[in-house]
Amino acid sequence: MDVLAEAPAAAREVFGDRFDAAVRYTELLATAGVRRGLIGPREVPRLWDRHVLNCAVLAELLPSGSTVCDVGSGAGLPGIPVALARPDVSVTLLEPLLRRTTFLEEVVRELALENVTVLRGRAEEMVGKLAVDVVTARAVAPLDRLAGWGMPLLRPHGQMLALKGDSAEQELADSRAGLAKLGAVEWSVISVGEGTLETSTRVVQVKAGESPGGVKAATRRAKVARAGRNAGAKNGTTAGRGGRRRSR
Repeated sequence: MDVLAEAPAAAREVFGDRFDAAVRYTELLATAGVRRGLIGPREVPRLWDRHVLNCAVLAELLPSGSTVCDVGSGAGLPGIPVALARPDVSVTLLEPLLRRTTFLEEVVRELALENVTVLRGRAEEMVGKLAVDVVTARAVAPLDRLAGWGMPLLRPHGQMLALKGDSAEQELADSRAGLAKLGAVEWSVISVGEGTLETSTRVVQVKAGESPGGVKAATRRAKVARAGRNAGAKNGTTAGRGGRRRSR
């Protein structure tokens, strides 16, 4: 596949001066991504439209300078296209599987993406340890389950953006009660990339209130914070004693 020759005109518009890096990322998906089982061989001819650009237009919804966590990042979709399109945002690629984080680390190094961090782990393990303005996800889980993982990672008044395609409205209708329990105050299905892509990207946008993730997540965050303070106090005391011993 000649990735550069097949790049749609929209790719230059979306990625700007990072177009060459976007081409290289697409090449890596088509080669190493396929060999390692991260991308199906049948997806290679439609990498640009169905995957890379489809994800990159999510950048339209990100506030300037925001922090983003891409939950279950897999091959880096949508996190890497978003980071390429928006160098002003900081993106964490959260992925539990080693073979995938290894690929992601290689991509980040090769593309010199200074605004991207790769983190191995599960979302539920990061509550209280990681807090961001925006959580993104694509093809990870049904919306109700995804919200249970993603909403607790948000800062107050943050938002979760889930790429959902044709199932968006139904999944949202089925998840509204659960979203409210998770601290969501507003939700809708929106389209991005209109006027840029032949087929726009459908996104479920869920906005959090003061306590994203609900009571359970707030309790977990408080517990992690207390543990951190206690550890800090203990380390400080130990250091202080050590200092007094040295001064004698």
